[in-house]
Amino acid sequence: MKKTLFILAMALLVIGMGFAGGAKESAPAQKAVEPIKLKWAHVYETSEEFHKWALWAAEEFKKKTNGKYQIEVFPASSLGKESDIVEGLSLGSVNIVYAGSAFIGNTYGPIAMGEAPFMFTGFEHFMNYAKSDFFKELAAGYEQASKGNHVTANTYYGARCVTSKKPINKPEDMKGLKIRVPNAPLYLMFTEAVGANAAPIAFAEVYLALQQGVVDAQENPLPTIQAKKFYEVQKYINLTQHIINNLLTIVSASTWQKFTPEEKKIFEEVTVEAARQCSMAIRKAEDDLLPWFEKQGNIINKVDRKPFIDAVAPSLKSSPRMTWTLDQYNKMQALKP
Repeated sequence: MKKTLFILAMALLVIGMGFAGGAKESAPAQKAVEPIKLKWAHVYETSEEFHKWALWAAEEFKKKTNGKYQIEVFPASSLGKESDIVEGLSLGSVNIVYAGSAFIGNTYGPIAMGEAPFMFTGFEHFMNYAKSDFFKELAAGYEQASKGNHVTANTYYGARCVTSKKPINKPEDMKGLKIRVPNAPLYLMFTEAVGANAAPIAFAEVYLALQQGVVDAQENPLPTIQAKKFYEVQKYINLTQHIINNLLTIVSASTWQKFTPEEKKIFEEVTVEAARQCSMAIRKAEDDLLPWFEKQGNIINKVDRKPFIDAVAPSLKSSPRMTWTLDQYNKMQALKP
């Protein structure tokens, strides 16, 4: 009897182990965690450096957060024009944008000063500003005014030049000229100083407006003139270099608040490096494009910039268009190389 009970117990033990093993094998695999998807919107073409470095930053952030975040970049105004995507930061329709400082100057005026005409003496002056405590001070002011939207980096967009169907050599040549400018009040400071008539037309509509003669001219940096093919409908590229644009990388308040301190650090480091690399590439492209435009049949007009600088100078220290204080202007000028 004892022997029979022992054999029966062993059999039950073996059967139980089999069930346990079967249960272990048939247990469902642990479900993979889905990445958190973020939208990065901008108005630039896929061929432009801005898009290339946004993609790089997105991939770097994904890698450095072990796949926790997946940033999809939406180029070429696919999520709306610049004013739309900036508004989208508050509406929650986008998480990250590229935006010119003149556009967000509607929220916090002083940060727009980076896109005032002839505010910078050149590329080195801009780069000093982008790395300065003064820029961080202005970015903090915008963050407070926008209730949490956070600026992480500042990219050199390029020096804006006027394209036209006739040469422009002095401010008087622009009197009465109908010129497209971005829909931001600060851009009117330049057109008013030279007597031009500003026409704020959406970026995506500029080529057609030039082609159909709705406007006589437009102004943008050389890489943008190439990317948007404005050189096809404007013979003269006048090197006024009247505004050095800043392209800010901005994260929405709701997104920034959800990042951990470590994720915030990673995102800032990645976007600052992307901005540095992109800035250097844009500056190089400006030089490389001059002979390229000439090969397309365009005329590069190397204007004397001093009369244009003199025309604008009074407005930088005293003007209804000023969104900055004289003290802030002096701080910017102190960053000259």
